[in-house]
Amino acid sequence: MLRIGAHVDQDDPAAHAAEVGAEVVQFFLGDPQGYGKPVLPAKPVEGVDIYIHAPYLINVATTNNRIRIPSRKLLEQHLKAAAGLGAKALIVHGGHVNKNDDPQKGFDNWRKVFERMECPIPVLIENTAGGGNAMARKLERIARLWDALDGFDVGFCLDTCHAHAGGEELVDLVDRVKAITGRIDLVHCNDSRDDFDSGADRHANLGQGKIDSELILAVCRAAGAPIVVETPAAGQADDIAFLRKNL
Repeated sequence: MLRIGAHVDQDDPAAHAAEVGAEVVQFFLGDPQGYGKPVLPAKPVEGVDIYIHAPYLINVATTNNRIRIPSRKLLEQHLKAAAGLGAKALIVHGGHVNKNDDPQKGFDNWRKVFERMECPIPVLIENTAGGGNAMARKLERIARLWDALDGFDVGFCLDTCHAHAGGEELVDLVDRVKAITGRIDLVHCNDSRDDFDSGADRHANLGQGKIDSELILAVCRAAGAPIVVETPAAGQADDIAFLRKNL
């Protein structure tokens, strides 16, 4: 059986998991929009599988040293903290380079991360919805990123909203992703408030957005990986129940 859960607040993840019927929790270790050091939850997280999402500001691909160097440091800090919590993995966005930069510089910068950093638990790179010079929006770019990371044990997190908004059809998406990465370690199961290829990263509860729910279910079935809904909190229990019923 697929393990299904939700992204929850970090104050008491186990309690939030119980409220929505989650077997898996994902949460931040601090401000997702800041560069602060990771902060561990005040209460123990027991009885559920744990995934940690790295701050959104992390961009290890960029050619801007003032962003890339702090991003590497923050990624390493969160990786160690997540491992200390017994997390299954750390999820991080693929990042981007500047408009006029050669994207190969971004792929090379990603390789340097794994050349220089020990990984006590897997790092899962997540596909992103927007950005004209993103490392992981389109499958063509993800393929180039995985070529650059050849030889390293890097995982992949597939976000259904990001794929839709990023311009990748969900039909047969899992097969196309696995042909590149060889694996899908986690599914972020989200509907999208916006149209296909909009570039907008705005999640909706399942059945409340622009993606056919049958396509979302097909992705989850084919991936065969743990599932986390990152949908509005008020509807998360219904989203999890919907997935359990149909998967």
